[in-house]
Amino acid sequence: MMEIRSLGRTGIQVSPLCLGCMMFGGKTDPEESYRMIDAALDAGINFLDTANVYSRGRSEEVTGEALKRNGRRDRLVLATKVYGRMDDDDPNAAGNSRRHIIQQCELSLKRLQTDWIDLYQIHRPQSDIPIDETLRALDDLIRAGKVRYAGTSTFAAWQVMESFWVSRELGLNRFVCEQPPYNLLDRRIERELLPMARTYGMGVIPWSPLAGGLLTGKYRLDQEPPEDSRFDPLERNPYLDARYTRSALEAVEKLIPLAEGKGCTLSQLAVAWCLSQSGVTSPIIGPRTMRQLQDNLAAVEVTLDDSDRERIDAACPPGRMISEFYTADFGPHRHRW
Repeated sequence: MMEIRSLGRTGIQVSPLCLGCMMFGGKTDPEESYRMIDAALDAGINFLDTANVYSRGRSEEVTGEALKRNGRRDRLVLATKVYGRMDDDDPNAAGNSRRHIIQQCELSLKRLQTDWIDLYQIHRPQSDIPIDETLRALDDLIRAGKVRYAGTSTFAAWQVMESFWVSRELGLNRFVCEQPPYNLLDRRIERELLPMARTYGMGVIPWSPLAGGLLTGKYRLDQEPPEDSRFDPLERNPYLDARYTRSALEAVEKLIPLAEGKGCTLSQLAVAWCLSQSGVTSPIIGPRTMRQLQDNLAAVEVTLDDSDRERIDAACPPGRMISEFYTADFGPHRHRW
């Protein structure tokens, strides 16, 4: 059995890894998705995360069907998110307005085939919507029993603190968890976000602990990206191109010998490092195949000593960014999906 951890200052207990369901119903077909969810639960995971925008609802549908088939919904902490555009022709079909949040919550409940969402997260901040409107909508959903807790994703520390102040002033349920990008190649949340989370009892469930695959050992210095991989061809997506930097690959070359010396894969080392960081609750793994899932699950068996951490910090300096995952673009609907 995996250890359990408290989700921030709530009474919820979650596994040290969270299964990200983004690939399910998209690159991973439904039947394989069902098998992977069952395998993760059998291994001790009790925390699943998805979002309405993943494959435009298909991820939620497949996740909900998997839990209906295995009958284990009541034993799990199920998280999903809202913000991204769900209808290209409707100007109100995106963002953090009351209208969109309540509408999308109802649709997510139907797709997930459940009566409640354990953790409902605002997928990105939106500067042109007052945070009190967003919080009031979430508070109403919590009071109605459709949502248990509210969280954020990729919010800056100051934005979380602003929300705490508004919640206190207006007597609203506060955010209990933040989902930031955090990995060995982008450690900037160590400057403000993680200290804030530790101070105020906020759960932290990082996304992309494998840096979009850069920390799997698949991509090597002075070699072309593997054919049909996420970064092949780079010209297809300039946003990914900005992450595929020489300095990132140089860091990978320094980390691979450390992983080999410990008898684990680079991806297991990266996930183990993330889940052992102070203030982190449960990194989100997002496997596409059963093989990737089994590899990720084994990360809980990897331990790091002071010498390991010194070598990691030398390759990937604390508080620094080698490859950009956390962006400061908080404008309305400007994030890529």
